[in-house]
Amino acid sequence: MSLKKLVAPLVLLAALGLAGCNNPFAGPSEVDLEAKAVKLSRDTAKGGYELLTVAELKKWQDEGKDMLIVDTMPFEDSYKKNHIPNAVQFLFPIPDMPEWKMTETGDKSEQDFEKLLGPDKDRPLVFYCGFVKCTRSHNGAVWAKKLGYNKVYRLPGGIVAWKEAGYPAKTVN
Repeated sequence: MSLKKLVAPLVLLAALGLAGCNNPFAGPSEVDLEAKAVKLSRDTAKGGYELLTVAELKKWQDEGKDMLIVDTMPFEDSYKKNHIPNAVQFLFPIPDMPEWKMTETGDKSEQDFEKLLGPDKDRPLVFYCGFVKCTRSHNGAVWAKKLGYNKVYRLPGGIVAWKEAGYPAKTVN
């Protein structure tokens, strides 16, 4: 049997095998997606903020909506390399931050954060980090709510979803 006649059936079998339900390369399982969705839902309810998709944020930007977008990731490792246009940076930790600890936010205080957010408690504030599993944006949104801001949103897909949607990212030179 020639090599060409052997390769075609093998490629077909491999493709059919990869298309099956137990394909480890097919992406996350429904169980994994469900767990992430439930965690996100519970974090959102606990934090008292709203969720926003990258498409909704892009629409707001295109409409010129007055808002503040806050990137909650480290400056050097993340913000400097890729951030959503017009976003400002303010570092938050990944673990829940029930109390303000300056060691977890670099040298920034609660007053520094409130100064960044500004005096208008009704201005929309959008917090993001890297991706759905990252919870830095949750901490930023929670603290904005604690400080009395009313229109607080979290962009759960973060910069990864932003870029996957084909939207432009900025860098710092």
